[in-house]
Amino acid sequence: MSARASTKLYSPALLGLATGLSRFPLTNDLPLKAEARSRSCGSVIALGLALDEAGMVARIGMQVSACAIGQASAALLAEAASGTDPVIIQHTGDTLAAWLAGEGDLPAWPGIEALAPAREHPGRHGALLLPWKAASEALSQGDNAR
Repeated sequence: MSARASTKLYSPALLGLATGLSRFPLTNDLPLKAEARSRSCGSVIALGLALDEAGMVARIGMQVSACAIGQASAALLAEAASGTDPVIIQHTGDTLAAWLAGEGDLPAWPGIEALAPAREHPGRHGALLLPWKAASEALSQGDNAR
């Protein structure tokens, strides 16, 4: 990978997103939990969620050990998750995976365009999808959190 491609991938905006994760700590009181690991890069995320009485995401917390791409993706998920229907989160993850595979458009999620440069770096796709996979797995636990 050239220095130019690396600079383009790790933009100041993307690196700034990664620093936002500290606002979303993983705590023991989040009832829906999942862990995901990327086989391609070894990144790991532990994620917890709580739903409100209406079934919307009330809170999210994460512990992330990933590159800046994985951290930025996790931060984007966390920033907009509160108040969101779990179906939207799962659909966004599916759409993001399809977009990375060259099938379809970048999903509609606040700030997700910051991840667009990662599409040209297949080695980063696993880390980028990690938080979405963990969220989908946690959300599949369903009504146990209400």
